[in-house]
Amino acid sequence: MRQILVLGAGQSTPFLIHRLLQFAEQHDWFVTVGDIDPDLAQQRVAGHARGAGIRLDVNDTEVRSAQIQQADIVINMLAPRFQDLVAWDCVNHGRHMLSVSYRDQAVRDLDRDAQRRGVLLLCELGLDPGIDHMSAMSVIERVRAKGGRITRFCSYGSGIPAPGQEHNPLRYAITWNPRNVVMASEHGAQYMEDGKIKLVPFHHVFHRTWPVEVDGVGLLEAYPNRDSLAYRRAFGLDHAQTVIRGTLRYPGWSETWAQIVQLGLPNEDLRIPDLRERSYREVVEMFLPMTQNRDRIEVRVARFLQISPTGHIMENLEWLGLFSDEKIGCNGETPAAMMVHLLQQKVPLLPGTRDLVIVLHELDVEYPDSDMPGERITSTLLAEGDGKGLTAMAKTVGLPTALAANLLLDGRITLTGAQIPTHPSLYEPILREIAREGLRFTEKVTVLDSADGA
Repeated sequence: MRQILVLGAGQSTPFLIHRLLQFAEQHDWFVTVGDIDPDLAQQRVAGHARGAGIRLDVNDTEVRSAQIQQADIVINMLAPRFQDLVAWDCVNHGRHMLSVSYRDQAVRDLDRDAQRRGVLLLCELGLDPGIDHMSAMSVIERVRAKGGRITRFCSYGSGIPAPGQEHNPLRYAITWNPRNVVMASEHGAQYMEDGKIKLVPFHHVFHRTWPVEVDGVGLLEAYPNRDSLAYRRAFGLDHAQTVIRGTLRYPGWSETWAQIVQLGLPNEDLRIPDLRERSYREVVEMFLPMTQNRDRIEVRVARFLQISPTGHIMENLEWLGLFSDEKIGCNGETPAAMMVHLLQQKVPLLPGTRDLVIVLHELDVEYPDSDMPGERITSTLLAEGDGKGLTAMAKTVGLPTALAANLLLDGRITLTGAQIPTHPSLYEPILREIAREGLRFTEKVTVLDSADGA
């Protein structure tokens, strides 16, 4: 019997575990779900005969190592900071790892050891990163086959409430790991625009926004997402003068979150004594400079941030509860933990509410060896949750990961080392299968004038 170990039972895992258990009925598999919360792990398995939910603290080296050693394949759904621990154990025990997290440098450094052991460390398998890579490579290879050369590549991902479902002033809802939302600008960003490298420090990410029109949704705002330059190499975009990966939100999100970053609240390094028993107001006060001024904290925050004390940004901060005397009551010790707890309380996806997932690619293409005119290819995926508990986020993260596990255990993936899903042996069958399940891209091609740069 093949053993699959799923690490983590959070919001992005329900569809993944459901599909793995379906595969387990067809094959000789057993699925073990490990989480710090055993009740949640058991809830995800729902009593299935080929599954079990257990308590697993990933920081417990002995337990983690033992569980990974017993598995044939490990699916890591934990927060990115744990990925290196899991990857190292997988290489050490000769076990394959699938992960929805970014392939960070620590995993890249394991590439040679993984190849020697015949181990695959396949990262960036979910939605963004994940489906976005696979669909982008599919279009890129098709363009190359026609003799095209890509001069501009912009790729966007998003998980937001479906239009008309925005039930709070921030027009946002948590459908995935809230820690990733809080720390979204942690590493800053870099990209290429018109042949020039642009670097964005963490505290400027949410100031560097631009409008993006999405067919079927309307006008959204984009901000740069981490390191776009790495994908210029991974996708082979040597001729592209613009390479940008961005995140989409409803307009207004970034200008509010930029001020939260400016205050310093997305911080995982500072430890606040007795955070659980303190109030939000008390913690915000800690981030303000010392002053003899006795103005209300709201006025002093506005002055510190250099924004209007009566404007809508301050209204959003107040609505979030940052000036509340309510006790925080979270389990963590850091300002970031406080913000995670706050988002979970204030912007959950309400029952009956549908989420929307977006993947959007824009490619400008020229055909230097033919008379074909330049063209802009726009490829779009829109997927909505059912409003009954299955979110589009869970499906788009879980489905490609489950399919990759099936391909790997079936012997149809022979890659080893630290990989992302840019190889045709990965993206072709996965894209084909997700299309059968309703996750299809629509494409629009328009001819570019010479003034457009193609």
